[in-house]
Amino acid sequence: MHDGGTVAGHRLTGRTRVSEVGTWHDAEGPGGEPSGLLRFNDHLLAAPGARERLVAAISADRRLAQSGQYGLLPVADLVAAHGEVWLIVGRRAVPTVADLLTGGTQLGWGPDAGSAATILIETAQTLLGLHAAGLAHGAVHPGTVVIGEDGSALLAERGLLEALRSEPVSPERDIAAWQGLARTLSASWATGQPAHLLDQAAAVAASHGLAAARDVLTNGRDLLPAGFTTRESLVRTLHAWSALPPVAAALPPARLPESGELRTLLDPARHPGGPPPAESGGMRFGPGVPADTSAAQIWRQGATQHADPAVKSRRRARPKRRGALLSSLVVCLLIAGFVLYMRMAPPAEMSVTKVSVSAPKKTQGCDAKTKIMAVVTTNGESGTFKYEWEQSDGRVTEGTQRVESGTTSVDLPLIWQVSGPGRFKGTATLRVLDHTPEGKPIAAKASFSYKC
Repeated sequence: MHDGGTVAGHRLTGRTRVSEVGTWHDAEGPGGEPSGLLRFNDHLLAAPGARERLVAAISADRRLAQSGQYGLLPVADLVAAHGEVWLIVGRRAVPTVADLLTGGTQLGWGPDAGSAATILIETAQTLLGLHAAGLAHGAVHPGTVVIGEDGSALLAERGLLEALRSEPVSPERDIAAWQGLARTLSASWATGQPAHLLDQAAAVAASHGLAAARDVLTNGRDLLPAGFTTRESLVRTLHAWSALPPVAAALPPARLPESGELRTLLDPARHPGGPPPAESGGMRFGPGVPADTSAAQIWRQGATQHADPAVKSRRRARPKRRGALLSSLVVCLLIAGFVLYMRMAPPAEMSVTKVSVSAPKKTQGCDAKTKIMAVVTTNGESGTFKYEWEQSDGRVTEGTQRVESGTTSVDLPLIWQVSGPGRFKGTATLRVLDHTPEGKPIAAKASFSYKC
């Protein structure tokens, strides 16, 4: 953990989390205000054109914020130093919904169905605004939905995967990802009628879009816990999560820059570390370079006409030698670039290699919430796979799961509640539908017993 280090005046507090594009650091701004910093993975920045696409995506976010678009984690700056690139945001980037899902396991409880509905309504509204502006998010999942101090849901990392990996994004992909988020929250934080409401919203999103899905949730507020619109449950969960000990991510070594070494990538004029001025005698292009005046042209022509022939000969020879050297250098660079390009292999695709499911062996009691755990093993590459949970009572829950680079196993929990007197044996089957060997779904299942 980089506890106590600073980047652009933001002090890293030590709490970190790993994302698909880099590592997030919790931080405090120059005035003590909460902030967040994302250090991008070096190998993603090395892709041709990655930095330019990254600057374009983040600049688009800032323009959206200036036009009144709300719901994205606010961008403060994008800076570079020592070959590393850092994104600075004006609010904490923790916790995410993924953090609360994991923290709920540690606490033994989590937010309620009203909290799930609040998150889904707010993220749907944000996505609708993005789509109306001709943009898409591209990576909506529990790890990119940040819960603010007031319980609001903010989307992080908009467009970053597209920028760094050239992955296509579209509103349709965002809608499918939102469906997966809805089903995940339904399985984890809701039961009974509220769970049915969340699942209904997910189904409506597929057939009628996000606006209709949002309306399903707002019109079904009578089925949700009282006070869900005030985000009370989310704020309480936030406080409980903050009391948990921070988990440090396994980070590659980083060189924290000094303030004077930083160079902003969004507005070079703001930083002294921007592009250096042209050297004396060098070529300069673009605005600010004065045009050659008539007087200067006449002076140069006169000086050439009256110069000693020997001097003129030496002057002509020097540019030729310089031109030959420059030409040789350009040829060498082109050859080196071509060799490097030929050696660059396309990135490996994510592959699911194994699925395992386990259920409690102890007979579950009256009105028990049974937690069934699944572990999906991958080859460690990044990507997104589709899955479905099938329960023996006829319920099927579909979803998508994003896997970060370097991660070889992913947990997919299922909460199954059985109510009322009687005996019951439940079997849950997890199927991974794509990114599997030979393209065929792979599955595993487990059973539990209920007695009341």
